[in-house]
Amino acid sequence: MEIAEKKALKYTFSGHDTFQCRHFWLKKGYDLINAGKSFSKEDSVVELGVGKNMVSAIRYWMKAFDLMTNDDKLTPLAHYLLSDDGWDPYLEDEGSLWLLHYHLVKKGLASAYSMIFNEFRREKIEFSKSNFIAYLKRKAESTEAFQVNEKTVTDDFGVLIKMYIRSDVQNKDKEDTLSGLFTELDIIKSVGKRGEEIFAIDNTEKKDLPEEILLYVMLDQAGRDAVINISAIEQEANNAGAVFAINRSGLTAKIEKLLKKYKDMVYTDHAGIREIQFKEKPDAITVLRNYYAN
Repeated sequence: MEIAEKKALKYTFSGHDTFQCRHFWLKKGYDLINAGKSFSKEDSVVELGVGKNMVSAIRYWMKAFDLMTNDDKLTPLAHYLLSDDGWDPYLEDEGSLWLLHYHLVKKGLASAYSMIFNEFRREKIEFSKSNFIAYLKRKAESTEAFQVNEKTVTDDFGVLIKMYIRSDVQNKDKEDTLSGLFTELDIIKSVGKRGEEIFAIDNTEKKDLPEEILLYVMLDQAGRDAVINISAIEQEANNAGAVFAINRSGLTAKIEKLLKKYKDMVYTDHAGIREIQFKEKPDAITVLRNYYAN
């Protein structure tokens, strides 16, 4: 289901056939397209080794993670990360999961992820499925831009939770291959039940987030600007504070590490305006390339 908003903005809450992205799906999807084959051909079921509905889901997730365009062309990020001689084709480095989480939220094709990390969690650190559906209904009513199909949104929310949280059965199965891609990040937590299950996205230090992935996001969001405002990192949509739920002490600690590694990077604080300036600004992709090389 795609819900069109005025000004051609679309909210998408389906396309995954209720399948969360599994660990090896993105590599499978990459290899299929890189070999000149197609998701729409009958033999894609055999090539990918999954059911027909899962083929559709893999195609959806490739697009949602900005690894493939709408016309099924692989993006530069896909080649950098997932080619056989790429940075991390089997996603063994946790930094790759943080990187993909960022691109999933930033891309916005899977609307619930962008909404929850950029908007909704500013209202509620702890929330339930009902809270999220109520939020969407209020947003729809206030903007008159889209309508909410409650069944579709409920299914989509369930997929999102499976992407980030292992079930009790999966926790007991050390060889589990059905859990979602981001269960290792521990960024969304189940905090108990009050009638229904309650989840939380807490701002924490995010000690497992590599500082180079943080720097990549900062540079990617800054675009051509040579100066990066710390408040923008903390508060703006799609920036590190929102996407990674990192608190100020965690952000400060990682910036301090970056300042030691990158001599052209300078921290300034004038009249409470905290900024990062670059004598020579690094390229975001080069930062990633160096991270994986080391």
